[in-house]
Amino acid sequence: MTARDRSLAVLVAVLWGLNFLAVRVGLDHFPPFFLAALRYLVLAVPVILFVPRPGVPLRWLLGYGLGFGVAQFGLLFLAIEQGMPSGLASVVVQASAPFTVLLGALLLRERVSGRQLAGIGLAVLGMAVIAVDRARTAPLLPLVLTVLAALGWAVGNLASRQARPEYPLRFALWMAVIPPLPLLALSAVREGPATGWRALGSAFGPDGWPGLVALVYIAVLGSVVGSGIWTALLKRYPAGVVAPFSMLVPVVGLAGAWLALDERPTHWALAGGVAVVAGVLLGNGWLPRFVRERKAAPRALDGDGERPTGTQTAGATGASQETKRS
Repeated sequence: MTARDRSLAVLVAVLWGLNFLAVRVGLDHFPPFFLAALRYLVLAVPVILFVPRPGVPLRWLLGYGLGFGVAQFGLLFLAIEQGMPSGLASVVVQASAPFTVLLGALLLRERVSGRQLAGIGLAVLGMAVIAVDRARTAPLLPLVLTVLAALGWAVGNLASRQARPEYPLRFALWMAVIPPLPLLALSAVREGPATGWRALGSAFGPDGWPGLVALVYIAVLGSVVGSGIWTALLKRYPAGVVAPFSMLVPVVGLAGAWLALDERPTHWALAGGVAVVAGVLLGNGWLPRFVRERKAAPRALDGDGERPTGTQTAGATGASQETKRS
């Protein structure tokens, strides 16, 4: 990977990590389900008008939209609104990776290796440490909601894997068409039919600009720009070379929340977070695969330094969906 592309991968991790900080700012101006709906409404209109539809079965597009979009972001935004520290949320939501492995074994009869089981065990141990630490000082509901958000992400991963889209970015963009209506319905039931719209109207006043900036960041920089760069990198390099950069997301999320919001996780919470991230890395085999593919990379290039036709990784499509961050 060139220095430029490494910088782009780090940039995506920074964009996705700061996304959690933007969510916290946005929730100061909008109710959670309504903010999640706006996140997708901003994308859905131009997608319908300008992006060709992906050639995938509708059921998998619906499954991806309901799992990745409605369940993950709706519950994540609600968890942060209920008191989940945004930095810690960026760590706990990484549990989507071991959840994806477990659901794949249960629903798709995929084989689970010993390394994956060890990674799952380590991630579960980390979440248990975080839960015990949280139980001493704060309600557990926000943590439970965050774990359920990670489970929703895992459901979306399975739907994406079954869809096998030829154009992953097009598939990911069209997913934005699914969540607005369910999230607006949840907003009307829980938050009131007019609450979110009143908040949107007041956002255009002199005190509402932070909410609008947060919304634009979440929808444009966190989604379109971040996902676009990530997909381009996955087309250029093996997934095992690109994917480990996504583990910088919780690091950025924790650091950003610490500096901007003075969220100071306890030593136990940090230890649990390290265990979760290490479990994800171990379970996915990213570290050994990263070393192996780095060694093989020079042999995969031709004399002009370009990847020959047919050598792009076959796993890039699935990895691009499973390693996207909110």
